[in-house]
Order: sequence, then C-alpha cells, then structure tokens
Amino acid sequence: MLTSSARQGLKAKAHHLKPVVLLGARGVSPSVHAELDRALEDHELIKVQLPALDREEREACIAELVNANGAEIIGRIGRVLILYRSRSDSPKPSSTNHP
Repeated sequence: MLTSSARQGLKAKAHHLKPVVLLGARGVSPSVHAELDRALEDHELIKVQLPALDREEREACIAELVNANGAEIIGRIGRVLILYRSRSDSPKPSSTNHP
C-alpha cells in the first residue's frame, strides 16, 4: 500500500503519460491481461484507456484489471485509469523518492 504522498508523486509523474493499454468494447480479455502485465512490468506506472461503457460495467472492468494484475489505482480521470505496480526488482516509492 502506497502512502498518500507517494501516490501524489506518482500522479504527478503520470500527468504527461499517454495511455499504453486501450480497452475496446469487448472489455477485459486474456490478451488485455497479458498486455497490462507486460506494460506494468516494463513501465510500473501506466495509463489505461477504458471503453465507453456505462458506469457499472466500467467499474467491473477496473476491478477485474486491478485484482488480476496486483496493481494499485493511483488516479482516474474520466475514462483514463492510472495504475502502478512495482517491478519485482525495484523498491516501492516513498515520499523521499519523488520530486
């Protein structure tokens, strides 16, 4: 679990990022899980573009993505979700590790 200051720092770092995982109308599939896992391992901090579904379906997609990949939600703006998962070989950020 990240501290609020670490979460705030990660949110600031994510500001300039573009979504690297785009969910289509079909929602979450095994290939989406694989791509999300690869993106989190490569980048740690990513944005995910969610599909234009109704709110309940979008919330279900978010829950499935987070639970299946062990990621933490850093923030959400509209249909863009910011996720973070520490690489297996790097320490988690603390309030002193970010600008």
